[in-house]
Formats: sequence, C-alpha cells, structure tokens
Amino acid sequence: MHRIIALVAVAVLLSCAPRRSAPPLAGPSNAPVVVTPTRVALLTAPGDAEWDALGDEATALLSQYLRINTTNPPGNEIAAARWLAEVLWRDGIEAQIFEPAPGKANLYARLPGDGSARPLILLNHMDVVLASPEYWTVDPFSGVLKDGYVWGRGALDMKGEAIAQLMTMLVMKRAHVPLKRDLIFLATADEEIGAGVGAAWISEQRPDLVRDAEFLLTEGGLTRADGRGGVQYYGVGTTEKSPFWLDVIARGTAGHGSRPTPDNPVHRLIRALNRIAAWQTPLIVTPAVERSFRDLATIEPDSTVRRWLSDIRSALRDSLAVRAITADLTYNALLRNTVSITGLKGSDKTNVIPPIATAAIDVRLLPGQDPAAFLAELTRVVADSAVTFRPQSQSWPATESSTETEMFRAITAVAHARHPNALVTTLMLPGFTDSHYFRRLGIASYGLGPFPLTQGDSRGVHGNDERVNVTALRFGVRFYYDVVARVAAK
Repeated sequence: MHRIIALVAVAVLLSCAPRRSAPPLAGPSNAPVVVTPTRVALLTAPGDAEWDALGDEATALLSQYLRINTTNPPGNEIAAARWLAEVLWRDGIEAQIFEPAPGKANLYARLPGDGSARPLILLNHMDVVLASPEYWTVDPFSGVLKDGYVWGRGALDMKGEAIAQLMTMLVMKRAHVPLKRDLIFLATADEEIGAGVGAAWISEQRPDLVRDAEFLLTEGGLTRADGRGGVQYYGVGTTEKSPFWLDVIARGTAGHGSRPTPDNPVHRLIRALNRIAAWQTPLIVTPAVERSFRDLATIEPDSTVRRWLSDIRSALRDSLAVRAITADLTYNALLRNTVSITGLKGSDKTNVIPPIATAAIDVRLLPGQDPAAFLAELTRVVADSAVTFRPQSQSWPATESSTETEMFRAITAVAHARHPNALVTTLMLPGFTDSHYFRRLGIASYGLGPFPLTQGDSRGVHGNDERVNVTALRFGVRFYYDVVARVAAK
C-alpha cells in the first residue's frame, strides 16, 4: 500500500495563519448549515518532531473542547458542533450542521477519495453525562492540563477519541493523502440518553449520508495498559449488550403520613426492589464472550484462572469458579443479563403517602435475549400485581460485526507494529454505543480504544475526575491515523 504522510508545521500555522470565525448559523432546521472552508494548511515533511507538534495540537484542541459544556440533558450540542465546524473549516474541510431540534445538532464532514472503495465513518458523540463539581478535584469543564493529564467531563467518553478522529481528518487533508475511500467525520447528539435526535436521526432521516459506507470506527474498544509502559491487550469492540431501561411503578392508596396504610406504594416498591436486587439472573455464555475469554486466557498469569477462562462453559459448572469469575464486575456483566437500580421517587412531602412510587432500573440484555421474555421473568420475580413495569424507550437487538474484514486486520496490524506480542482480541461491551444504528444499515462497525488505559484510568468514564493522560492521547492520535491510513490510503 502506498502510504503518504506529510504533516503540518503546527507552530507556523498557529502563529501565522489567519483565525477567522465560521459564519453564524441559522436557527433550528432539518436542513444543513454548510460551513465552507477558505484555506488549506501548510505542509512539511514527516517525522517525530511533527508528530510531537501534532500531539501538542491535539492536547490544546481537547482542552478547548472540554470547556464546552454538553451535559445531556439538555446537551446543547450545537455549541460543540459550531466549534468542530470551525476547526475543520480552518483546514479546508467543509462541514454541515443539522439541527433537528433547538440546541440539538449533528455535524457531518466528508473528505473525498477516488471511490474505488466504500467510505469509512469516524463516529463520535458530542454529549456527556452529568458531572457534580463538588466531587471533582478540578472544575469538570475547565479542560485543565494538570499532572500530565487533560481533565474534564468527556475526556474519555468521548471527546478525547473525537479529537483523535479529528486530527486524522486534518492530517489527511493537510498532507493531501490520496484516498481510495471517502472519510466521513460524524459528530452526533444524544448518545448518552440512548435515543433522541443524534445517530438515530441520521440513520432514520438522513441515511443517504452514510448508507454507502463499508466501515465505521467509534468508542467501545479498550487498550489495556499494564501500568509499566506496556500494553496487556488491545480489545476491539465487535458487539455490545442491549439496553432495556425500565420504570418500576408501584400503586397504592394515598393518605396522610401520620396514618400508615397497608398498601403504601412506597412500601410495595421497596419490597419489589429488594426482590430484584436479590435476583441472580442465569449465567449465559455467548459465542463472542467465549472467544474473548479464550483469548484472555493466553495472557492470564494465574494457572487456575487461565484454565477457567480457556473453557468458560465447563468452568461455570464449578461453584468455586463461578464465585471467583463473577466477583469480577466486568466478567459478571458479560455472562448474564444485568439489573441495576438507579433511581427512586416517592412523595415530595414527608407527611404525604403518595398514590404512586417509582424506580428506574438499568437492564442490559445479552445478544440473543428476548426483552418480552425477560420482562415476564422479572414480573414473576416481583410477584406483586400492584407493581408494573414500563419501558423507558424502545430496545433494540444486539448486533455484531465480523473479524474477517480489512478493518479488523488493519487494527491488528497497527497494534502489533507497536506491541508485537500484545494480544488483539474482540470485546463485548457491557454498555452500548451508537454502533447498532449503523450495523443495521449493513456497515461493519468497530469500537476502537486508541488510548492505553490502566484500570484506574478507566474508572473516570462517567465517574469523578475524568481525565486522559497526555502521553496516551499522543499515542492515540497516531494510532488512529495509522489505522485509517491503512484502510483508506491508496
């Protein structure tokens, strides 16, 4: 494969290039706002110094991006979309912004190839989950560079990966890399709420923008760092569990808190939730998880655990093995349908018994599981006709992408170029991404974790003090570029 990498003289660009603002955008509309570029960046020869400069640029861009508060709800993704459009525009890449609802936006940019291969989508989401500042060491929307990390809500999920994708587009454009397939940069709204007008809107209302694509890269992978500068394994996301979020609703007789009633709905709800919390769903081994465990066994230092992982079906017939394996929260989530109680609501007055009490439960179903059958079993477990369940949104079946593709082989090759002895395996994500919308369009979609993360680093996802190591960010920028170049460059 002919590979051309010509990188930008970032210092020259930052000091000399004109910094014009993108044109103001119109109000809410399903029609795109087009941000037209006006210049092309300067070029220079490749080398480690240039990659270092690109790492500096990526760090600065991520810091800026993290300052845009896109907590969902409400999201306010339009602010992020405008910022991304301006960054792309400065380097000669045209961007379109769709605003299907006030403040909700999706950004679409396309770098053309010669059409000899089908396009590749770089998918990211602009929204982030809530961050409570009182539990953070820094302001969660400061984007501060501190102790070798870039801090902020979204650094890992997933504004950091979006910057790696963005840098890939910018370097390809700056270097005039001849492409055999179009590159599509797609930044969407509403991933964190599992519905809305983000990727769902693109796939349902504007499938023409993406339907011709062959591959998609997004979040959902994991590069596990060993904490000593090495990598234990590269995990590529090929499938994921399906969310089946439910409201639990208990009904009873309202009244004054001073006169207890036998059918207090709060009491009913508590009894129902206690049964749900104590319920151990059956252990199920899916083909994807069996394959992952067999791969992970090859790097497991403990001989007993190695034996269990290499034949997980047999291991789950051993009570000792079951206790040990399910004690690992990730392994447990990969082997069963899971239920987490996440929200409670009764009366807003201490002296009032409400007519209804509700709870929210986060259900994640394994591939191949029937939501209706699960709901019937949950109803049996609760065993109270005054307690009902209401799906919060439509569920969707779990999907899987093949490992026998040019993209999976490219990821493996790039990983082994950096760590020849590292394991490259498939992962089933216990959570979910927007990949399912695109897999249903026939697009092979993969979760890529470009940043080597220790277990401690990974806890920042949806947690306090979310941050990404600058060294890992630099690694990820070049890793993403190399993967894309391998499948897209002529």
